[in-house]
Amino acid sequence: MPARDPRHRRGRLGEIAARQELERRGYRILAENYRCMAGEADLVAEEGETLVFVEVKTRGSLSHGLPREAVTPQKQRRLGRAAMAYCSEHDLGDRGCRFDVVEVLMDGDRVVHVELLQNAFVPPAEEEW
Repeated sequence: MPARDPRHRRGRLGEIAARQELERRGYRILAENYRCMAGEADLVAEEGETLVFVEVKTRGSLSHGLPREAVTPQKQRRLGRAAMAYCSEHDLGDRGCRFDVVEVLMDGDRVVHVELLQNAFVPPAEEEW
């Protein structure tokens, strides 16, 4: 798997680990690295009838805090905008959705911990953007 730099490679390995964990838990992956003008989602999935937008955060150490701490309010807004665009593009209307975070900790190229945080946040209402 070609990678531009070690951080990019680690991030890609983290996304693979996150996808595997979600599939193991019964999620159905609909899209990877969904991008639009408004934002992006690392993974878009279904868990039962719920549409799930997933942010994956991968770290090689905890020296800069927990991976979940990198999901800032700005990132939450961008993911919320991406979710609205995805729903609009796929004519999903008012389908129920939530926002999960998957934390991946690595030691070199080895995944040492994967944690799913369901319903990790609710993006601010559109009028607050």
